[in-house]
Amino acid sequence: MIDINSPATLGLTALLFFVAVFGRYVLFSVGFWWLFKVSLKDQYAHRAVQLRPRKAGQDWREIGWSVVTSLIFTGIALAVILAYQNGYTAIYTDIKSYPLIWYPASIAIVLFIHETYYYWLHRWMHRPGVYRWVHKTHHDSITTSPWTAFSFHPIESTLQAIIIPALTFILPLHISAVGLILMIMTLSSAINHLNTEVYPQDFDRHWLGRWLIGATHHSLHHTQFRFNYGLYFTFWDKWMKTESPDFHQLFGEKTKKKVVNDN
Repeated sequence: MIDINSPATLGLTALLFFVAVFGRYVLFSVGFWWLFKVSLKDQYAHRAVQLRPRKAGQDWREIGWSVVTSLIFTGIALAVILAYQNGYTAIYTDIKSYPLIWYPASIAIVLFIHETYYYWLHRWMHRPGVYRWVHKTHHDSITTSPWTAFSFHPIESTLQAIIIPALTFILPLHISAVGLILMIMTLSSAINHLNTEVYPQDFDRHWLGRWLIGATHHSLHHTQFRFNYGLYFTFWDKWMKTESPDFHQLFGEKTKKKVVNDN
């Protein structure tokens, strides 16, 4: 873990973290855009979920909000580092400090808690008195793209960012587990906002796939607003009966095999 012992070190650490956070967002966004919109464009064009054209300048607006989000994430990360240096967190660096089974178990627990927190936070953000001030910025992107993944109002960015750092004060987490969780978060967000369904046919009914959120599932949230509030997983939407009734039909339409015309 980085040792911050001077204003200069703090400033350099902040810069490095911002580059890491924003760079991770750019890397995943560009990577998914290039893979599915350029390299595999012909194979995946029919899998575009929302066909409405994106608004003029939408990419740059989303990138602008994502810069702000990355700055907020950076500030919170620095606070966690300072807390760790003063012995306030449960983060550990020696993998042998806990049984090895705790490593995957801790990640699973954090993902479950994060999913639960986000689902109920998300439903709260859709309340009429809250939505326009907190969540509307994200929903200005009706037709999403990987650039939408970090496009949030600062209040929403802060509310989203605090849960995992808060857990580091309670749950023992190896430093690499924290990094892996953040990578999963960014990967999931990029896939969900891609607006191209990347999962295979019938995956929505597979024993594993039925619990994972993808582009079709989340795109319906951006167009229907009152369904599909989950982050990584569908279980809260299923339990609370907030999964869109159109999901399985739309998933089937987007993932059916492309008919090749030989003429």
